[in-house]
Amino acid sequence: MPDRTFLTWPFFDDRHREWADRLEAWCQENLPVAHHDVDAACRELVARLGRGGWLMPTALDPADPKPLDVRTLCLTRETLARHDGLADFAFAMQGLGTGAISLYGTSEQRQWLQRTRKGEAIAAFALSEPRSGSDVANMDMAATRDGDSYVLTGEKTWISNGGIADFYIVFARTGEAPGARGISAFLVPADAKGLAVAERLEVIAPHPLARLSFDEVPVPVSAMIGKPGEGFKIAMSVLDVFRSTVGAAALGFARRALDESVKRAAERRLFGAPMAELQMVQGHIAEMALDVDAMALLVYRAAWTKDMGAPRVTREAAMAKLFATDRAQEVIDRAVQLHGGDGVRRGHIIESLYREIRALRIYEGASDVQKVVIARQVMGGS
Repeated sequence: MPDRTFLTWPFFDDRHREWADRLEAWCQENLPVAHHDVDAACRELVARLGRGGWLMPTALDPADPKPLDVRTLCLTRETLARHDGLADFAFAMQGLGTGAISLYGTSEQRQWLQRTRKGEAIAAFALSEPRSGSDVANMDMAATRDGDSYVLTGEKTWISNGGIADFYIVFARTGEAPGARGISAFLVPADAKGLAVAERLEVIAPHPLARLSFDEVPVPVSAMIGKPGEGFKIAMSVLDVFRSTVGAAALGFARRALDESVKRAAERRLFGAPMAELQMVQGHIAEMALDVDAMALLVYRAAWTKDMGAPRVTREAAMAKLFATDRAQEVIDRAVQLHGGDGVRRGHIIESLYREIRALRIYEGASDVQKVVIARQVMGGS
């Protein structure tokens, strides 16, 4: 049974503890799912999560728009990740994919949120490009004004839910100013004329990922989210909310690795005694537990700070994301060592965690970029 004492920390209210308890019970009954057909599994997970009401926190309620509760988002990601990495992915992408609409969308655009919160539509966030991953301001995707429409031309890549999404939030250069100040955001339905899946991308932990091509894709002016030239600000605002949740997913993976390692140490015998009696094993377990608690403190500090009304949590979220993803990698590597051959045996939970964790140090701001962000914040830069 995973450690639940962190729920007594002052970061949480009773509603968070009740949510976590109910979600834990649901996960034990419904997860993991079979991953043989990743697209079908993700569609089914979104539908199941929607029917269970677990997608409600991912977006604003159009009828009662209250701020997103980042602590609930983090608790949900941590819990889902501990049970099934693909379930965490399905939940997270609904939030990231609708974040721009929640924060800046018109009432018409927010109608999509009624469907995504119920699991009836799948969202995607299309920011990265072949030449501009971490360097968002260097994007090539162009959106040219043509009367009452914009015409989108270019490519997006490493797009989560690419190929199964019902709509994409697409960022493109509209040219109001050089660099970041000349980017705008658009809501583009997946069936838009000229939008195609150019390539499906296979990675070590299978998720629906794709490279998308936009061949003069027309969208009405009303598809723009926010104002012209606000796209970079919108993208950063969305990441400011959801970056902490990446750390929460890493925390979930690490907590599962720790739990499995404690169980392994208690059950496995070496040299005539349980592994748990070996001081070196105890040292590994102690360091893993220390990292897990430190991750949790940073993740839930960032979430609490945002929920308390801070306009931006750039420093706190970057610290949480950087530390949690890096240390979770180390925790899981120790778990592999403690499991020996089983730790690298395909299909074993530790092997799965080892594959799942690596991408979290890259997406939504690579670890090296987070160090730059933190340093600028500490030194008073922008």
